[in-house]
Amino acid sequence: MTKSDTVRLRPRMLCSICGKPSQQKFHPFCSPRCAQIDLGRWLGGKYAIAREESSEEEKLEPPKEDD
Repeated sequence: MTKSDTVRLRPRMLCSICGKPSQQKFHPFCSPRCAQIDLGRWLGGKYAIAREESSEEEKLEPPKEDD
């Protein structure tokens, strides 16, 4: 099977760090450098999932101790 006979199952994605086409070896990034940059962002807390503040009624009360 030659390279021209290969069927791509999905389109090539762009690297989320630099915008170059991703490489299968480093997917979804184009290079180990971009993968390390992304890991540093995760470890540094730059990526976060926003959450909605709950109302006072929904907040959990601390358990009561029976003394």
